[in-house]
Amino acid sequence: MKFYVIGISDAPRPFFPPEVLDMIRQGRIFSGGKRHYGLVAPYLPDGSTWIDITVPLDAVFKQYHDEVVVFASGDPLFFGFANTIKRKMPDAEIILYPTFNSLQTLAHRLVLPYHDMRIVSLTGRPWPELDRALIERANKIGVLTDREHTPAAIARRMLDYGYDNYTMHVGEHLGNPKKEHITTLTLEQAVEHDFDYPNCLILCGHTTTRPFGIPESEFALLNGREKMITKAPIRLLTLQAMELQQKSVLWDIGFCTGSVSIEARLQFPHLHVEAFEIRPECEALIHENSRRHGAPGINVHMGDFLEANIKDLPRPDAVFIGGHGGKLKEIMTKVLTVLTNDGIIVMNSVTSPMVHTDSHQLFNEACQELGLTQDQPTSIILNDNNPIEILKCRR
Repeated sequence: MKFYVIGISDAPRPFFPPEVLDMIRQGRIFSGGKRHYGLVAPYLPDGSTWIDITVPLDAVFKQYHDEVVVFASGDPLFFGFANTIKRKMPDAEIILYPTFNSLQTLAHRLVLPYHDMRIVSLTGRPWPELDRALIERANKIGVLTDREHTPAAIARRMLDYGYDNYTMHVGEHLGNPKKEHITTLTLEQAVEHDFDYPNCLILCGHTTTRPFGIPESEFALLNGREKMITKAPIRLLTLQAMELQQKSVLWDIGFCTGSVSIEARLQFPHLHVEAFEIRPECEALIHENSRRHGAPGINVHMGDFLEANIKDLPRPDAVFIGGHGGKLKEIMTKVLTVLTNDGIIVMNSVTSPMVHTDSHQLFNEACQELGLTQDQPTSIILNDNNPIEILKCRR
């Protein structure tokens, strides 16, 4: 199979260099979206075949044979159809004739250098990559939108989590001289603005610092009890024990105020975080604290973990058990049904005369019964608080 992939803009009369025009005249099988057909139909030779690119794509690829000329938007290697061809037909020969992608075009219109721009696609994709770019304090973010992830929806999410230090530049119908429009506005203005589709946007902001260890006094607390929250130094040591820089999915079981989930999200923005809690009053707390500290993207599950349906969730390679209600072995047994082969389980044990059940002993017994390998505990005393041991085991 051989593909000629031609990038075009939204211009009503596309410009093609002589080499591309000759190749089109000699073509017999053409493909692209319905919008592309409306733009290039006058250039197609008589008797040629057009194949619409629609889902399911497997049905489209079954129609391809010999040589196919494909029209795609912008640069076909920039979240484009050339990548789909490489994935579906890795042995196919591809010859590219790209044009500027939409974010390049918007940067050109703004006379904005874009070599340092972070690229995020929300076209048919969820929020995590935008969330990560925001948490990592990227100063310049180019965003590809869709009809759900609109400029207004993006601005609203950013404001909800405190990322109000950006200006938004939106380009509509880029490349179409009759419809193209560029707008620069604040996020507050963008929330109220309705933009035509297709569009894309560039966010420009100034550098802010990312905290390393959030003081417990800055969290909304359960019943106002500061002693119920994991202290910042203990929290950071706990994250270190889970080796999160090398992990992908964290489960926080018994999240309470959400401090561990939130700290993990801020320090390791690549993480996918699933947080579980049985106490209904904690649901509002984690949402409030996530917004207060700019930590979007934490998935919250309310109810008894032992009754939760976890089979469809991403498998964890790091688990923190913040509360167990005396059912530690049962919780660990359930965790082991999904924990990856290199997975780690961590919990904190407080040594106190007021605590009648020794969590350290329960942890030791569960590890022995379940065949888990324990690391040496880390013991710490913080100010005048009771001693805390950070317990860790692995498969």
